[in-house]
Amino acid sequence: MEEILKTTIIQSELHWENATANLKMFSEKIRLIESKTDLIVLPEMFTTGFSMNAEKLSEPNDGETLQWMISEAKKNNCAITGSVIISEDNHFYNRLFFVFPDGSFKKYDKKHTFTLAKENETYAAGSERLIVDYRGWRICPLVCYDLRFPVWARNTEDYDVLIYVANWPKVRTLAWDTLLRARAIENMAYCIGVNRVGLDGNNHEYIGHSAVYDTLGKQISKNSFEKEFTETVIMEKEHIQNNRKHLQFLNDRDTFTLT
Repeated sequence: MEEILKTTIIQSELHWENATANLKMFSEKIRLIESKTDLIVLPEMFTTGFSMNAEKLSEPNDGETLQWMISEAKKNNCAITGSVIISEDNHFYNRLFFVFPDGSFKKYDKKHTFTLAKENETYAAGSERLIVDYRGWRICPLVCYDLRFPVWARNTEDYDVLIYVANWPKVRTLAWDTLLRARAIENMAYCIGVNRVGLDGNNHEYIGHSAVYDTLGKQISKNSFEKEFTETVIMEKEHIQNNRKHLQFLNDRDTFTLT
């Protein structure tokens, strides 16, 4: 078991619907990470931006982007996660991959498709949550709009880290900041949110506010909110254990089952 987990968050502009340019850009940003890291977190749809043009942009499950993620994970001996537009069984998915350093991977299909942008008319919704066991840490990775639904993130598996990858627009930044902190506090887990910056092809503006919060809702990442940055944050297992033992809030959870 690793007592610390070094996690690198990459907040970046995205080249609209241009996977080749985005993969090249992220390869360079990863190359410039100054110290060894355990996990790299990229935004939602990091190869395209938040596009509904799935018929043109989608890849098969084992397509170029997953192969790139596998290559980067092996090369840097770390895990890497982010979401991609995937076509499978005559459906499109906003699919998050969590790729391990040995090249193996797990996937999560976004549960809550964003009806305001008619994402539900293009992408099929996932139905199963993913808990990843990695270097002695239990990680729950989710995607963007999932953030608004606390029951879906409810910590019934004693996970240590909650991750949201996103394309969350400027106009609702207050909700992003507030809900990330709330998810950390109510689940007594580290909560990581990685968003993009810049304008997309629909002229929506994004100002990032990527951040890492500890189990008490304190922000432990340091970088400026509204510009491109890469930052590595150290999370400590002892911090989780001590606060859960002392406060024991999770022991008082309501008992119910999702249907």
